Amino acid sequence: MSLSLVILAAGQGKRMHSDLPKVLQPLAGRPLLGHVLTAARQLAPSAIHIVYGHGGEQVQAAFPDADLSWALQAEQLGTGHAVAQAMPNIPDDHQVLILYGDVPLIAATTLRNLVEQAADGGLALLSVLLEDATGYGRVLRDNAGNVYRIVEEKDANRKERTVREANTGVLIAKAAQLRQWLASLKNDNAQGEYYLTDVITVAVRDGVKVQAMPAPTIPEVLGVNDRLQLADLETEVRRRAARTLMMAGATLADPQRIDVRGHVQVGRDVRIDVNVVLEGEVVLGDRVTLGPGVVIRNATIAADTQIRAYSVIDGARVDAQCVIGPFARLRPGSHIADGAHVGNFVELKNATLGLGSKANHLSYLGDATIGAGVNIGAGTITCNYDGKNKWPTVIEDGAFVGSGSMLVAPVVIGADATIGAGSTINKSAPRGQLSLERGRQQSFATWKRPEKADANERAALIDRARIKEDGSSPE
Repeated sequence: MSLSLVILAAGQGKRMHSDLPKVLQPLAGRPLLGHVLTAARQLAPSAIHIVYGHGGEQVQAAFPDADLSWALQAEQLGTGHAVAQAMPNIPDDHQVLILYGDVPLIAATTLRNLVEQAADGGLALLSVLLEDATGYGRVLRDNAGNVYRIVEEKDANRKERTVREANTGVLIAKAAQLRQWLASLKNDNAQGEYYLTDVITVAVRDGVKVQAMPAPTIPEVLGVNDRLQLADLETEVRRRAARTLMMAGATLADPQRIDVRGHVQVGRDVRIDVNVVLEGEVVLGDRVTLGPGVVIRNATIAADTQIRAYSVIDGARVDAQCVIGPFARLRPGSHIADGAHVGNFVELKNATLGLGSKANHLSYLGDATIGAGVNIGAGTITCNYDGKNKWPTVIEDGAFVGSGSMLVAPVVIGADATIGAGSTINKSAPRGQLSLERGRQQSFATWKRPEKADANERAALIDRARIKEDGSSPE
């Protein structure tokens, strides 16, 4: 039987106190709805329908995917009303699985099991067993254990509120039946809304078998209504990610102080210090070490490389046996070859640093191709931008660039060339030669350091400067 998914994502999320729609609130670097879609797509459904409302344009803009269909819930009249907005686009012979854009950790394996529970044409819902089910609707069973109703907490009596089995809202039913049940819903309840959960009562009345399957874990069915709940789920994501890394062979200095906001592949004997952030697609080779406060985004780090404290690597590739940092920054398009060193407060952008080359202190290397065995002195800058265009710098194998050098692109520094410290190089430097550009140093024996002027003297100096500049008279 074909499967259609309906994801409810129309809520405003007033308790978030945010201009951002609730389903776009970030969790582990991705919107809440993005997590739900990841699980949903693993079921290979025929269609995914998203019911949107508050901030709908923002939500649609964030997910322009071609495989998504959108249904507007113009008025917030309850979950039953929300599902009904998507039903006109779903064939009668489909199974319909209802998910929620603010329940981000639902597991695809759990959803597959739930789909199987309804394979015979019945209705299956996902429940959860809680020590304290306050705030949740309760799953009510008869003496034989059969589900006959779900009651929302505001409509529950004292006895019903003692029930520990809570409703998650996730359910699956055949489209033809669900369509009829939704049409029969009434809003005569404490909220004045059309509850999706009321279809359980109608289904039982129609003789349809209702299965309630408890979720295997509590966190995967927790929703987000405020920032405290969002923080709780962030902690859970962090715990899961840390466990995955450690099971793969990484050593974490403190599993509670690492943030993984993407997919990380680790080799053997990787060591990760505290407060490291890993975003996007990250690959860490064997014996890589990450110092405290390191941020790595969409990057590959090869074996035996050290990334020292507080370095930022974004969209770069670092080969084996390199040393990066502390306080280094590798921007997109950078490639650090085997054995190269990038030291403190050195920034590379769209640059290649060749085999065994070193840039150890306080330099900017942008749009540069740097060969093997090159030494870049402290304070070196490739002047790559003229205000309109970016220009390349080429530094060939074995070159030595002295400290404080300005390399005005486009320029080529030949193999084994030496650039004298403090030079501004705007012409290509011949291979194997010393290139030097400095003004003549002068010393003035009679010069005296100025003394601090008082307020009247400062005012007089300013007036004289104004007269000299534009010929005007002081007022």
